[in-house]
Formats: sequence, C-alpha cells, structure tokens
Amino acid sequence: MGIYEELVERGLIAQVTNEEEIRKLINDGKAVFYIGFDCTADSLTAGHFMALTLMKRLQMAGNRPIALIGGGTTMIGDPSGRTDMRKMLTREDIEHNAECFKRQMERFIEFGDGKAMMLNNADWLLGLNYVDMLREVGACFSVNNMLRAECYKQRMEKGLSFLEFNYMIMQSYDFYYLFQHYDCNMQFGGDDQWSNMLGGTELIRRKLGKDAHAMTITLLTDSNGKKMGKTAGNAVWLDPNKTSPYDFYQYWRNVDDADVMKCIRMLTFLPLEQIREMESWDGSRINRAKEILAYELTSMVHGEEEARKAETSAKALFGGGEGGEIPTTVLSECDLTDGAADIMTLLVKSELCPSKSDARRNIQQGGVTANDVKITDISRSFSADELRAGVILKRGKKSFRKVVLS
Repeated sequence: MGIYEELVERGLIAQVTNEEEIRKLINDGKAVFYIGFDCTADSLTAGHFMALTLMKRLQMAGNRPIALIGGGTTMIGDPSGRTDMRKMLTREDIEHNAECFKRQMERFIEFGDGKAMMLNNADWLLGLNYVDMLREVGACFSVNNMLRAECYKQRMEKGLSFLEFNYMIMQSYDFYYLFQHYDCNMQFGGDDQWSNMLGGTELIRRKLGKDAHAMTITLLTDSNGKKMGKTAGNAVWLDPNKTSPYDFYQYWRNVDDADVMKCIRMLTFLPLEQIREMESWDGSRINRAKEILAYELTSMVHGEEEARKAETSAKALFGGGEGGEIPTTVLSECDLTDGAADIMTLLVKSELCPSKSDARRNIQQGGVTANDVKITDISRSFSADELRAGVILKRGKKSFRKVVLS
C-alpha cells in the first residue's frame, strides 16, 4: 500500500486537483509540498494536529515538506470560516508567535539540509510593491470567481473588507513564489482552504504555463459537525503552559464514543491492521480505545514521560490506579478570606473556570463537584483545614484539579 492509499483509508483526503498525478508524486516520494500556518497565537493548537501529522506521514514516505510560517499573510487575516474580522496583530506579535510555532513544529518534522524546510512568507510578501504586484498577478484573478469562493461566503453576510478580500491573492502568490524558488509542486491544507489553493494553481498555470497540485485534508469534526480541538469554548493548545499535558490527555480521553475511532485513524500512527481490529471493539473496550488515543497523542506532543504521568494520574483520579500525580493548585494564606475560600474563587484560582461568572454558571448547571460531592450553593466555602487536606474539584467530565493550602 502506498502512502496515498493509506491517507485514503485513514479518511484524510477531502479534495484533490488531479488524483492520478498526486498519487504518483507522493507514492514515489517526489512531492515538494507546503502547508501554511498563520501566526494568530503564540502556540499551535489541537486543530493544527492534522496538518502536522500529515507532514510527518509524507516526510516518512520520502516527500519533502515546507512549513510556511505566515508572517506576511497574518498581517491580512484569513477570512475562511469566519463570521467576523480577525484581530489585527502587530508585527512584533506576529514575529513572536512565529518563533513559538517553529519550536513546536520541530517536535514533529525533521528539518535540515535535504529534509524539511521552514520558511516565512514575510520574507517576500512584506517587500512587495503594491502597484507592481497588481501588474504582475492582478489580471489572473476574476473578481466574479473570487466572490463565489467558499472562503468568502460567511464574511459576505456581514460585510467583507477589502483587506480580507486580498487574502486569496496573497496565499496564491505564496504558491507561485515557492514553485519558482523552491520547486514546490504541491500545496496541502484544510478543506476550507480549497478556493485559496485553486487560486495558487491557476496563477502558476496562467503565469508560468505549468501544472501544480493541491489537496485538502478532511477537517477534524465531531459527530455533530463541530470542529474538534476545543473544550468549553477554549482552544486545546500544544504549549504545556497553556494546556497542561494532563488536560491535553483528558481532552482526547473524553471524546465521544462515536468519534474515537475516527480520531485514531486520522491522528495516530498506529498500523491500519491494528486499527481495523479495534473498530470491532464495543462496551468497555471503547474506553480502552480512548486511553490509547489519549496516550498516543500526548506522547507525540509532550513526550512519553508526560503521557505516562497523565495516564497514571487519570487512573488514580478515577479510582482505577494508584500513585498518580493529580494536577494541583497550591494556595497560600493570602488567598483566603477570614480563614476560608469560596467555591467560585477556587474554581478561578485552579483555572477550571476563566471567571467567577463562568464558575457561577457551571455550579448552577450542576457541573461542579468537590471531593465527588455535587456543589449546588455558589456561596459554599472551604476552611483552611479542608484545604490543607486537599479538595479535588471537578468541572464537567473533563477538567479536574486538586487544590491544597501550603
């Protein structure tokens, strides 16, 4: 089985421009491909996981990846899948975020001479002369076609700014530039990027008279059609300082039963033979599949030691094991008021809730327990003695913390 056939069986491929050509290129290890990452935050998220694992799979099959850091395109902001305009970041913020991305990508991709390349489109986009660029590529884009593009549809409902309208041209120019300077013959991206990617292949065809290829990756969505990689409205980050290895493990451990095998196929490197056997599992074995998923992904992102610690801690918390290190928040006497701390303060201090209003809502909806007792009173307080003994807080099924007083 070639790598293309494996990607098909794993459910990773959504759309391709020329299946025969793409199959041959990547099966023969002849693809020089790029995936773009706009620097909208100081960490990659679980939503980037699919792209990172795809790059690794293709590199293992002999193809050469280009990780394109969007230092230039982030100055514009991708309107794809958005109902509002993205926050405008300063150049300094974007440069900082790009450095954070680079450090995280190196855990997945092997960079170096003859291996993967890491480039930043700020190096060519920010120096372009606007009039010269219009003269060079402007005639290759049909406004009528652009307005029909899927990536603009949602934004058209509330008003598409001219700034965002240029994003397709900028992304297309990236492919055009990489094709000429780095022999890049293929672009990969999320399925919501299809229109932008076709813009690049068309620009190369019209300007250079040559063929380039595009393939989109199936978006990782749950059984309800919502994008995965978020919890309680917040992103699941790859940076351990933003999402701890334990919380990262717990996110994947708690995916819905209907989604676990899809995630294993698309995100892990387990052999397909093993996955086919796991697909017949049911009952309690589904929980074992979730543990495998959580361990495999946590190991990839944070290393095997952190994955083992997270697994042990989870089993200890659920009563299925001993010796686990439950994530702990340590309080000092100054965190107390009159020798006690109320439940809403503890939820915020432990970072289980971002604010007291969110803590109040979770309590009122019955989603908070302390030492396995449901909390219904938003004024419930815990004495210094209770806190010295330790209070295990749970919010919903996925978030846990032990709070102790030092």
